[in-house]
Amino acid sequence: MYMAYKHFHLLMVALSVSFFLLRYAMSLKPAALLQRKFFKIAPHVIDTLLLVSAVMLMLTLQQYPFVHTWLTEKLIAVLAYIALGVMAFKGRTAAIRWICFLGALGWLGLAARVAITKQAVFLTAL
Repeated sequence: MYMAYKHFHLLMVALSVSFFLLRYAMSLKPAALLQRKFFKIAPHVIDTLLLVSAVMLMLTLQQYPFVHTWLTEKLIAVLAYIALGVMAFKGRTAAIRWICFLGALGWLGLAARVAITKQAVFLTAL
């Protein structure tokens, strides 16, 4: 089951990031498509499935945040990605939205690096 959970999780990661990039690009110029029900609901469905697949992987591997440093750091990176991703759409100015978008991508990169190497970058002293 591990490989099925892993591949499903990676698919959801790809869809989640793709939707984030697409929605941000569409938000640069007000697009009527962004107001469609599909673009409002699909990211939530994808992110819910992403979270469920992450929990299934965690339980299968018996590796948990706050027990395994790399997973704690990945969780922190994902939470920062989510927070900055929200601000990339809701920031008061275009500059704030752009900085938040780039910051979200940076945290996403850290989460990916930690997921691949299973080595924490910042929490190594814990």
